[in-house]
Amino acid sequence: MGFKSRASSSASSSAAVVDFDAIYQRAAARNGGAEELEALLPSPTSAARLSRVPDDRVLSSMAKNIFRAGFVWKIVDAKWPSFEEAFHGFDILRVAAMDEEDLDALATDTRVIRNRSKLAAVRDNARFVFEVCNDWGSFGAYLAKWPEDDLIGLWEELQQRGTRLGGFTRGVFLREVGKDTFLLTGDVVRALIAARIVEKAPTSKRDLRRVQDAFTSWREQTGRPYCQLSKILACSVD
Repeated sequence: MGFKSRASSSASSSAAVVDFDAIYQRAAARNGGAEELEALLPSPTSAARLSRVPDDRVLSSMAKNIFRAGFVWKIVDAKWPSFEEAFHGFDILRVAAMDEEDLDALATDTRVIRNRSKLAAVRDNARFVFEVCNDWGSFGAYLAKWPEDDLIGLWEELQQRGTRLGGFTRGVFLREVGKDTFLLTGDVVRALIAARIVEKAPTSKRDLRRVQDAFTSWREQTGRPYCQLSKILACSVD
């Protein structure tokens, strides 16, 4: 049991020379001042609390964000109580044990959004969560112990081992269950481009590593969690 660290030994030179205070001052100026900006910033969840997140809540969050992708979030959220009922409260063992007949039945069940491939992804991710729990005791403990300077490695792990847990979905899922992470929203990407961390939306391993190194550097500079750094970046652009 252990992690394969993908973190570099030091931050990239471009990330190291960027002064986050200048970014903060722009964000404050665009949002009415420092006090107003601080009021917008999220608070991170402690590692201890993350470790205690029940595995059924982890699977529920995975599933919800899979169904939100490419769909109206309000509709998904409004139907979620009936999703909980249809998926047995997202009990890991019961969902992992679903067979093709069970999925066929769900694909005609009006309690859920009847996208069979996404319904199957929930079953597959229950199996992923179960595997992780066997190694770490709980999925929350696994997330809590993942190295903070290698979030992009965790993103990659979720995409490779999970189902439909790539792109924006993985970051929102992590944030929702309490893992401190940055999000690559359109505004954050524009701020990263303005800071000359990347030249375009980061998709390659090289660019994602530069993003990770920048955030790691800013975290060391400011003592702020990734979720706050991400929000400040988003607020620094028009």
